Amino acid sequence: MSGTSLRSRAALAGALSVAVIFVGAPSAALAQAPPWDADPAVEQRVEQLLDQLTTEEKADLATGELNNFFGFYNNPIERVGIPAQPMADGPIGVRVANPEIDRRTTRFPSGTAMGATWNPALVEQVGAAIGDEAFHTGHNTQLGPSVDIPRSPLWGRAFEGYGEDPLLSGTIASGYINGIQSNPVMATIKHFVGYVQETDRFTYDARVDDRTLHEIYAKPYELAIQNSHPGAAMCAFNRINGVYACENPLMNTLLKGDYGFRGFVMSDYNATPSTARAANNGLDQEQPGDQGPDSANFGARLVAAVAAGDVSEGRLDDMARRILRPMVGLGLFETLPRADRAFDADAHSALARQVAQEGSVLLKNERRVLPLRPGGRLRSLAVIGPDADNASAQGGGSAVIPFATREISPLAGIRARAGDNVRVTYAAGTDGVNEGDLLGGPVPVPSTLLRPAGGGAADRGLHARYWTNTTFDGAPKVDQTDPEVNVNFGFQNWFSAASPKATQSATVAAFAARGDFSLTGSISARWEGNLIAPATAEYTLGLTARGDATLRIDGEVFATTSGDRVVTVGRAIRLVGGEPHTIRIDYSAAALNGYQGGQVRFFWQHPEDVLSPAMRDAVADARAADAAVVVVRDYETEGAAREADRPTLDLPKEQDLLIRAVGRANPNTVVVVETGAPSKTSTWEDSVGAILHAWYPGQEQGGAIADLLFGDVNPSGKLPATVPADEGQVPGIEVDDVVDFDEGVFVGYRGFGQRGLTPSYPFGHGLSYSRFAYRRLQLRGGTGDATATFTLRNASNRAGSEVAQVYIGRLPTRFVATPPRQLAGFVRVPLAARQRERVTVTIPRRSLSYWDSGSQHWVTPAGRVQVYVGSSSEDVRLAGVVNVR
Repeated sequence: MSGTSLRSRAALAGALSVAVIFVGAPSAALAQAPPWDADPAVEQRVEQLLDQLTTEEKADLATGELNNFFGFYNNPIERVGIPAQPMADGPIGVRVANPEIDRRTTRFPSGTAMGATWNPALVEQVGAAIGDEAFHTGHNTQLGPSVDIPRSPLWGRAFEGYGEDPLLSGTIASGYINGIQSNPVMATIKHFVGYVQETDRFTYDARVDDRTLHEIYAKPYELAIQNSHPGAAMCAFNRINGVYACENPLMNTLLKGDYGFRGFVMSDYNATPSTARAANNGLDQEQPGDQGPDSANFGARLVAAVAAGDVSEGRLDDMARRILRPMVGLGLFETLPRADRAFDADAHSALARQVAQEGSVLLKNERRVLPLRPGGRLRSLAVIGPDADNASAQGGGSAVIPFATREISPLAGIRARAGDNVRVTYAAGTDGVNEGDLLGGPVPVPSTLLRPAGGGAADRGLHARYWTNTTFDGAPKVDQTDPEVNVNFGFQNWFSAASPKATQSATVAAFAARGDFSLTGSISARWEGNLIAPATAEYTLGLTARGDATLRIDGEVFATTSGDRVVTVGRAIRLVGGEPHTIRIDYSAAALNGYQGGQVRFFWQHPEDVLSPAMRDAVADARAADAAVVVVRDYETEGAAREADRPTLDLPKEQDLLIRAVGRANPNTVVVVETGAPSKTSTWEDSVGAILHAWYPGQEQGGAIADLLFGDVNPSGKLPATVPADEGQVPGIEVDDVVDFDEGVFVGYRGFGQRGLTPSYPFGHGLSYSRFAYRRLQLRGGTGDATATFTLRNASNRAGSEVAQVYIGRLPTRFVATPPRQLAGFVRVPLAARQRERVTVTIPRRSLSYWDSGSQHWVTPAGRVQVYVGSSSEDVRLAGVVNVR
């Protein structure tokens, strides 16, 4: 990292044009300086600048522009020396859009992996590295972190945030922001507020009560503003109780008022719904839309609104002041970003590996299947999984990091660690995962059942042709072989995280990268070839599609769809194993809302004992090996239409069936789960000996996974979100434009406890190769913060780290229902073998309080409160009572 400090405020009151850069630790005097948002020298400089600006320049400062190199951008005002704001996505790393420089940056693990470390100090290092890379790739504003609390694990962007608990999320985010802003780079906390799904994200109304808003969804913002002073915040797409987030008074009353936020609020892309209402209710900067500068609600329209008196001059000054304050206070004037790539890529990659190590959660380890021990009984190892041979598992959308500085696949990492004395085989088992897997309904027909028209016996898939019209007119835009018919074209392809094996996704993403989005608009397509069943049985074949689709088998129409909603149509057919049948699928659909293109899948359903040839090969490998490692993944992304959130908690591409089949073949089966949010394990976990949840583990995933599987690193991650047993235990994704937060404050594990539900794995759970003992709990209450002091001991002969968690029980009040258990504090403690340590965890008074909507105050009821200390929300080792006065 660069080691550059931003704290150059000593120069601000004097020669403000002189650049002051501190290398290494700041001086003692500087360390005692007030934060940038409370520094009189910063305010003085801001007022000097403000006095020089015209109304048009202030409005320009409040209006972002489209820029091919940056997307989000704010022009400089050179007349008075205000630099540009070149911005970069996102929360997982720096997505460099400038094609004129080397675009490789570090792909860190997902936000959920960072949350699973329960280590804000480590995440602060991540933030510092991301800020360093942002600065040295030409940016001074980073669009992260995301602190949205996922109401449902089905949400397509749940992977960006730090989990389901607001205390954990706000604490981790504070570390991230402090790290970012240790560089001359501004952090942007997002998306304010109540943003919980992608389905109809531009229009849905989040109906959330005042108490739930304060205690759950807005609390991470309060914590981060208090602890790390982010320079910017971003408002969301959705409405909150009937009012769009980017014109909602909550920006003024809650964010800037109650929480004391002194930076500026920017809109998300295309999220500004008005001019005067948005400005007057707290929006300070509009980010651009995709309709060009004439569609901007700020810019010229803001100037006109000021002239008409709809927006006051004082409010326009406040907008400009809030934008300038963090620019001055965080050193963006003194140190301009440069695209010199002078960051330590190796050190940052090592950091990504450490986060993947500490964030991976060992869910299960029976019969001591782990760690793997080369030599002895382990002479052969079968690695299985559709994308185990690549490092594509990451979240899509604006958080995607398309060009990593390096990539290590799980297969490569395992092979390197296993060494020459262990024979490692690889079988995919299923086709690679792509955007098409976000379509609901039965799974796509695998490529190993398909032969393209005109292809040879060894070829797989179907011959595909695509036209950029709905009538099959002219020469096709694309002529290729698709491994399967599993298409979900649109916004999600612009920033794709699909498997490199999914050629249809790769083709569309390649066109989008060149600025050609024609394939994500209105299209027609035709697939032709043969279907060869793997066994004689009764199957169900059909189509899941939006638009007009026809499936012909042996020349006869077998299934058709039509309409502008995705529907599933199919019927039973008896097929003889090995007998070919001709397949032709004709499909056409108009684009929807500029973001959603073609959606079609050719699916199958079959008996459990009928496996595709690829799956049979994987099972054969597992049966012949001493142990098997199955690496599974899903697809999660942001989107702008339906079929963007996950349809179920099941793994796509029949990976759950693959796990069961492999587990039956080899009792020493380990599953590595690469999903950004919790996925269902209940359908297969009894078939395997061990489960390691690695989330989206970043560019060093192969090395980190091998470190953990072979015991070079002791697992220490803890779940930042509950793993449900099924979809019925969690809220679904709403499709009627209204999202009622009926569960109130009982989100995540709070809801499981309140309703008496048993998850597959509880919040905070995570095993280790060590054993930890808790003893001698002492509790202190009173009129301020409470404390829990206890002894934590490593009761094993192996060094390890334990995350000790402190929860409180129901509060002593009759006026509101409070959770039976909620996180009040935590500490991550590294311990050598047999080492013990006396640990104190503070229980903030706020954690002993509830928000009273009537009085609009936090209320701390006096009385006895149960305190639970342990290794998860359900694994309680010590308990006692604290008296609160």
